Formats: sequence, C-alpha cells, structure tokens
Amino acid sequence: MSEPVVITKARISYPNLFTPKPAFAGGDPKYSLTALIPKSAADTKARLDAAANQAYQEGTNGTWNGNPPPNPSLTLYDGDGYTPKGEAWGDECKGHWVLRASSMNPPQVLDATCKPITNQTDVYAGCYASVLVHFYAYNTAGNRGIGCGLDGIQKLTDGEPLGGKVDAKKYFTPQAQPAFGQPPQPGATPQAYQPAPPAFQPPQAPTYQPAPQAYPQPQPQSYQPQAPAYQPAPTQIDPITGRPVVGPVMGM
Repeated sequence: MSEPVVITKARISYPNLFTPKPAFAGGDPKYSLTALIPKSAADTKARLDAAANQAYQEGTNGTWNGNPPPNPSLTLYDGDGYTPKGEAWGDECKGHWVLRASSMNPPQVLDATCKPITNQTDVYAGCYASVLVHFYAYNTAGNRGIGCGLDGIQKLTDGEPLGGKVDAKKYFTPQAQPAFGQPPQPGATPQAYQPAPPAFQPPQAPTYQPAPQAYPQPQPQSYQPQAPAYQPAPTQIDPITGRPVVGPVMGM
C-alpha cells in the first residue's frame, strides 16, 4: 500500500459515503466517490502518479509474486478521453482527471473545521472537498491492477449540484415576514391569503337505522269452481188429476 495522498481540492461526484453499495451486480458493497481533479493541479497529479508507482513496486514483490502485469488497470482516467466502456465522459469531467476511490470501511467525513458531518445531504454531487486516498496492488479472480482506497473526505465549499438538480435559492428573493397580527411593512410584497386549515372534526358515529322489514306478499290462488247449491228435484204433476205426484207414477 502506498503512502496516503491528499487531493487538496476536487469536485465530488457519485458520493456514497454513509451506506455501502455494490459498484455492480453481485459485487461487494463499498463506500465510494469519484473525484474530479482539475488538470491545472499538476502537483496533485504528480503525487498521485508517485503513489501509484509505489503501489506497483510493492505489488511486484508481494501481491504479484515477481510477475507484475505489463499494463495494470488504474482507476485514474482522463476526463477528456473515454470511460473503460468506450463512452465519452460527461461534460463535468472535461478538463479534469477522474479518480474513483472506494473502501470496505466507512471513511471519515468532515466539514471545513474537521468536525464530523452527520447530515448526509451536506455532501452531494457537485460540492468541493479535499480527499484522502492511497493506492494498492490487487490480484482478484485473475484481475490484476492498482486500486485506489478511500480514507477520508473534508468538505470545503458548496458547488453547482450535478445530475440536473437545480438550486432554487438562486432564483428566489428572500421576503420579510411580518409578525403575527402586524400589517406588512411598506414596500413588502403582499402575501397571498392562505385559509386556515379546518379544525379537526372527530368522525361521527353512524345513526342506527333499523333494517327495513319485508311484508308478506299475498300468494295468488288458483280458481276453484264452487259446487252448486242443492236444488230439489222439480215436482211432477199427475196429468189426470192435476195434483202433485207423490211416490212413483205408474206408466211414467
């Protein structure tokens, strides 16, 4: 492992300093960031190159057992060139060296007074910081190269956020707020009326409503003819006597 190197001022990109995350699917979760180092910082670039060469020499005698790779991979790239995938770097990388650093252990995250930063939103893509790194040789699953370890970061100043985030404070003017019950001062921008939120109303218990009762419906009845009332047989008249016949009539 090389001696630690302090990057005195770099623009931070892709900060992942409080919760480890894998760099790729199936990879080990790590803390990481990308440091954008201006090419005008020639002294910083020289110290990074010297630390990488030191790690290479130590890896030759140790990690690589005397058989170093002829062109070891190094996570320090030219921002005016292309990524390892052959794509052009983003506009924010132009005119910079791009250094990727990571660690299995949480790095120290400090403010300008060297006090720990606990609010994770204070360190974002686009702010400026000093970064403490070191280089080391690795030989993992047939991949051999020089890695960059992340030891700590000291935020220096805020900057234009990267990733399309807009700083709304640049576009709004602070407005003075009058004390409660006091009229606004002359020249103050009138505030739009904001109705007070309604007081909380507890939900009302529903009034009991008895279920409607079904009334029996008359069932249609089929027509039943009534048996005729009893009718006595007609009285027979004797044609000879003209009187009612009582009993059987002979010959009739």
